[in-house]
Amino acid sequence: MKNLRQTWVLNHPVYVEGTACVSGPKEKEGPVGHYLDKSFDNLYCGESTWEKAERALMKEAVDLCLKKKGCPEEEVDFFIAGDLLNQNVTSNYTARNYAWPYLGVFSACATSMEGVALIALFVSFGMIKRGLTAVSSHYGAVERQFRLPLEHVKQKPTTAMRTVTGAGAMLISTKESPISIRSLTIGKVIDWEMKNPLDMGQAMAPAAFDTFKKHLKETGKTEKDYDLIITGDLSMYGSRQFLAMCEEEGLFITDKYLDGGNTIYGYHPLGIAGGSGAGCSALVLYGYVFHKMKSEHWKKVLCIATGALFNPLTVRQKDTIPCIAHAVEFELDPSVEA
Repeated sequence: MKNLRQTWVLNHPVYVEGTACVSGPKEKEGPVGHYLDKSFDNLYCGESTWEKAERALMKEAVDLCLKKKGCPEEEVDFFIAGDLLNQNVTSNYTARNYAWPYLGVFSACATSMEGVALIALFVSFGMIKRGLTAVSSHYGAVERQFRLPLEHVKQKPTTAMRTVTGAGAMLISTKESPISIRSLTIGKVIDWEMKNPLDMGQAMAPAAFDTFKKHLKETGKTEKDYDLIITGDLSMYGSRQFLAMCEEEGLFITDKYLDGGNTIYGYHPLGIAGGSGAGCSALVLYGYVFHKMKSEHWKKVLCIATGALFNPLTVRQKDTIPCIAHAVEFELDPSVEA
């Protein structure tokens, strides 16, 4: 392994052994719905509250991931999970169902790649042979916590994003599989002193650009080395800002760029400026993008998941919104059978 301050290049690849994606009803109706493993018909997911519904989403994703690969629970060495609810309650309550060492992590919507990066490092260092990471978010639970109860039916501005109802799980190991993890770049906190929680896309764009630029510099690669560069959930407005910042640095990636937030609902008015939430990048990457990779549509993919690191109290105190982005490089080896 080669450590380049913020970037770790894995000399011996770590593999994506399996994934599972579970969503709510609106995500199923979107462009990536065909690539999801399971979707619930309503936001309650068979539970009595939205918070319990999110736990059902994450547990279902974890169980499906294990079932799809025929992996017994006792063969998982470590579990890392994160969500957006206070104190990571979704992940904590989900983890109590399994006898695994557990770490709850939080990078807001960037948590998906934070979990992947940490498990990949643990496997690469030889600390574990197989680890599982999961993330989730829920429209009802998250909107109620961070903004206003849905019952208020308040009109949102065009810059607002819709929290994705969904969960994704990924099994990572030394077992050879078609998609491998080649490198990862851990972001640093960037604060452009934006204060509007209904415009998170533009708040997160500078963090995405900083991590992207650092990744290219430390790996010695260029944007031309990738078939696809996907950001987590910058929305229509944040994506434009990210692309503009890239072009100012001579990085022209429009023809190979995708944003998970823009993709999940397909620019439907329902999503306003696009989707957000820890489950957003997971559903788009683990479901749609990995499917396209396995059909050899893309071979090298860089996922830059983005997160706004604020909470309801800091918003009420009119504080700024610090942001972060973590990047993970995935590569397809078509000669390896699934």
